[in-house]
Amino acid sequence: MRKETLNHNNHKHLLTFWKSIRLPVLAFLAAFVAGAILIIITDLSIYATLDEAFARLNAPRIVALVFGLASIPLAAWFIKSRLLKDLLQRKDLNPFLAHFIHVAAIVVSIATALVLIIAAGFGPFLAAAVKIGYTAYYALFEGSIGNLQRIAAAFNSGDITLITEAINPFSESLVAATPYIFGALSVAVALRCGIFNIGTEGQIYIGALASTIVGVYLVGLPAWLHITLSMGAGALAGAFWAGIPAILKTRFDSNEVINTIMLNYIAFKFVEWMLIGPIRRPNAPEPFSSYIQPTAVLPRFLPYPNRFHIGFFVAIAVAIFMFWLLFKTPTGLEIRLVGRNPNASKYAGINIKNKYILAFLISGAMAGLAGANEVLGVNHYLSGTISPGYGWDSISLSILGNNHPIGVIFTSLMFGFLRNGSTRMQNLARVPIEIITIMQALIIGFIAAPTIIQKLFKLKQEKNERMVVTRGWGK
Repeated sequence: MRKETLNHNNHKHLLTFWKSIRLPVLAFLAAFVAGAILIIITDLSIYATLDEAFARLNAPRIVALVFGLASIPLAAWFIKSRLLKDLLQRKDLNPFLAHFIHVAAIVVSIATALVLIIAAGFGPFLAAAVKIGYTAYYALFEGSIGNLQRIAAAFNSGDITLITEAINPFSESLVAATPYIFGALSVAVALRCGIFNIGTEGQIYIGALASTIVGVYLVGLPAWLHITLSMGAGALAGAFWAGIPAILKTRFDSNEVINTIMLNYIAFKFVEWMLIGPIRRPNAPEPFSSYIQPTAVLPRFLPYPNRFHIGFFVAIAVAIFMFWLLFKTPTGLEIRLVGRNPNASKYAGINIKNKYILAFLISGAMAGLAGANEVLGVNHYLSGTISPGYGWDSISLSILGNNHPIGVIFTSLMFGFLRNGSTRMQNLARVPIEIITIMQALIIGFIAAPTIIQKLFKLKQEKNERMVVTRGWGK
């Protein structure tokens, strides 16, 4: 009996995990297809082959083209027709055969359309379109993962220098994803409690400032202690900065959205003032802080120029811890209950104000860790551009991951890979980086309108399935 219960719980956890990442996975897939179409239609070279195809049109080719284009909506109508549905729902029909018929109908319709369009003389146009999309996404893949042949050859050689260079794109993608994980966790914890922490960006700056001060001015400490104190200072500073709107909300019923937004700008200006004056690096042409002590630097795994450091594993460990806290402890249950229904939670005896403060402090600590990670693991000093918008992007990433720590890891990794690979895609395939921004916007749009994804991939809407965001503007 106990074994059956454990198996049931494991199945339930796997189902919950799949539900947390299903919508983001399909949204990314749909956005990649839309991005490929956008890349193809914005490449001017494609129109030369299209002009040539139209110039060669004659009566038979026009007929083939018309039938080819018409076969797609006709096939869509047939797939949704009552005739096919009645056939697939027959009780004497093998389920595997029913799925095979459905898939075969789609494949045959697509193949028929392609054959007719190629017969109409548009084969070079289709080949050029495929080549453009392949070149762009292959460059994106190489920029975010690396060249697989080069990686295999480097590992076969055993030369650490070649290995470092070969896996550098992949490791850089992980470096780019690390602050996203911390930032998205920050937003997710707050949203799980029903509060909207828009101050993640400012808390990142304050956390980075605190970790820089500890990293620069504390000397003579062993590395393990110095790193711990520097990371802890960043987390505490972020929690302190988030505690201000928490107190304003719980004591004065002040709107946390407005307060956190305003505190962002205070944080920016405060860090700017610190860089101009108290902690500015002597004789530096730009307002940068001094370099942190070597004992405060997060360990890296490979020699320069590889920047992959232990902060990535810290972020994964923190995400797992947050999963345990939110879903395996009474405190996490109370936080989630407050987020779902504060009135019922209050009636059940939960201290609503304490949970708001706790969620804000945890949220701020996560953001502070993001700032500390960038200082201690990547830059080794503080500048006014320590965050290129991690806090703002984290709002989208948290919602994409359904405000679930495991979902957050996935979406953060995807955005880190997109961000790192976009540069090579621009250099090699001449595709503007802005295309990636458009793809990210499409992903967010698909998440915001899940009905689109459900219709595209024919998903069934479950009665109890919903995305936890927030009840509104802090109310």
